[in-house]
Amino acid sequence: MSVVIRLATRGSRQAVTQAEGVQHALSQRGVKSELVIVETHGDRTQAANIPLHEIGGQGVFTKEVQQAVLAGRADAAVHSAKDLPTERPHQLDIAAIMTRRNPTDALIGRRLLDLGDGATVATGSVRRRAQIAEIRADLNFVELRGNIETRLQKIPDSGSIVMAVSALEVLNLTSHIAEELDPAVFVPAVGQGAVAVECRNDSSDVLEALAGINDETTATEVTIERAYLGELGAGCAAPLGAHVSGGVLTAFLGGDASNFRLSIELIGDFKRDIAAARALANEARVAVGV
Repeated sequence: MSVVIRLATRGSRQAVTQAEGVQHALSQRGVKSELVIVETHGDRTQAANIPLHEIGGQGVFTKEVQQAVLAGRADAAVHSAKDLPTERPHQLDIAAIMTRRNPTDALIGRRLLDLGDGATVATGSVRRRAQIAEIRADLNFVELRGNIETRLQKIPDSGSIVMAVSALEVLNLTSHIAEELDPAVFVPAVGQGAVAVECRNDSSDVLEALAGINDETTATEVTIERAYLGELGAGCAAPLGAHVSGGVLTAFLGGDASNFRLSIELIGDFKRDIAAARALANEARVAVGV
C-alpha cells in the first residue's frame, strides 16, 4: 500500500506507545503510517481528578479520536479496547485487534493480605473497588486518575493503588508490581490488555491493511466480552467485567446487595458463543437486580 495511513491516538505515553506498536506491525507488512495526536475529554479532566463515571464513563477517551477519522484528519483510530464503547459511530468498523497483553489487574504498594485494617486503596474503577471490597470490606477506597507515571506517584502510605498489568507492560514498569490479582476472582475489564483499531467502513484500502495485523484469537475473545457488556448496556459507571481465556468466559457484575460472578465454557462456535455471552449478561442482571 503506497498511501501513508494516519493513525489517530491520545497523546499519553501509554497511548502513543500502543499506537507505535500498530505502526510497527503495519511496517512489517510494508505499510507506512504516521501518528496524529488527539486530546480527549478524558485527558482534559485528568488534573481535576473527577471520577470517570461522573464525566461520562466509557467514551471519554475515544470520542475525539474517532471524530478525527470521521472528519478526515486521520485514517484510523487506535484505542485501548477497554475504553471503546459498544455503541459506536456506524461509519466506523473495528478493523483490527492486536494480540492481547497480560489482562490482569495488579496492586502497587502492598499485597492485599498485607494491607492493614482500614488501609487506603486508590483506584478510579468501580469494578476494582467492588471486587476488592468483597475480600477486604475494611479497606478505604479513594479516587485515582492520571497517566501511568502520575499514578505511580500517588501510592498511599501503607496502602496500594490498582493498575492494569498491561499498562505497566507497555511502559516496561512491571517491576513496580507487588501482587497480580487472580483474574478468576478479580475479573478484568472488557477488552483489558488489547488494542483496537477503527477505520471508516468505506475505506477499503485501510480496511485491507489493518486486516493484516488483526490477531484472530484476541479479536474473537474481545468480541465475546463486548457482547456481554453490550447486552448490559453499561460502561465505566457499572461494576462489571468479562474475560475470555482458554475457551472460558468469566463474567462479573456488582450489585447493591450481592455480586454476580460466573464462568462458562464456550463451544468455539462464534455466533453461539456471542449468544451465550448475552444470555449470561441477562442472568447477571437478574441475579443482582439491575
